[in-house]
Amino acid sequence: MKAQKSILLVINPIAGDTDKKPIIEAFKNHVSTNGNTPIVYETTGENDNEAIVNYIDDHDVKRVLISGGDGTIRQVADGLKERSINIGLLPSGSANGLASNFLISENLEDQLDIALGDTFIDLDVLDINGYTSLHIADLGVNAKLIENYEKSEIRGKLGYFLQAIPTLLNSDYPFEVEIFVNGKSHKEEGVLIAIANANKFGTGANINPTGKMDDGLFEVLIFKNLSIKGIIETFYNDAPLDPDFVTVISSKEATIKCTKPIAFQIDGEFIGEQSLVEAKMTPHKLRIAIP
Repeated sequence: MKAQKSILLVINPIAGDTDKKPIIEAFKNHVSTNGNTPIVYETTGENDNEAIVNYIDDHDVKRVLISGGDGTIRQVADGLKERSINIGLLPSGSANGLASNFLISENLEDQLDIALGDTFIDLDVLDINGYTSLHIADLGVNAKLIENYEKSEIRGKLGYFLQAIPTLLNSDYPFEVEIFVNGKSHKEEGVLIAIANANKFGTGANINPTGKMDDGLFEVLIFKNLSIKGIIETFYNDAPLDPDFVTVISSKEATIKCTKPIAFQIDGEFIGEQSLVEAKMTPHKLRIAIP
């Protein structure tokens, strides 16, 4: 007889402003049907990582499924990065950039099959100003958009769309930065400076087409202007990015100094205005189930 396993679902009840009951019920049915024990933990925003670790230890959990957006995944990953445990994704947030990079289906049953499957990537884990990052962090216009979105009352993709135009109209970019990477100093002007472990934003824009999420390197991308042509090209996977639009540098460490504090976000969460950003690859890997 096959040994029964405990599988934990960590779910953010407010992510994406959608009802999470169907996800919880589908998870319980799917796991129980396969002869395993489903356990559910709903995040509260207080001591969640400690509670999650206790659930894992108390119930000998063999796999953790995460339902939420990029911020929820990053939060849970921060608590599990030093543990060897398999992770599955059930994207349900306003921003699901990491899941879109893995081409995870929008169908819940397909997501459960993938999350409980046996195909994995050992995902790189970055440390940026003391925060864990798995996806994309950036300074500039995108971070400002996320700040404005978090202040608004409308959630989901509509909320991002409604904030996009006023964010662009009120921006005072480009800004000046000095980037120290691979033993060299680069003085640049840009509207957005990204630190990318992944390829795509949740919108599907492929800002880092040559990047790999398990190669021990990240890319620093300097977007020099709001080129309509350049932005459109990011939506075509086979389109090379115009070097007049963006500069790309691969590295394991980078320091970015701004002449003034600039809006900064990590994996879809606004961190505040920063004038110094230090990023480095960590020795940790996160084993995530993928198609």
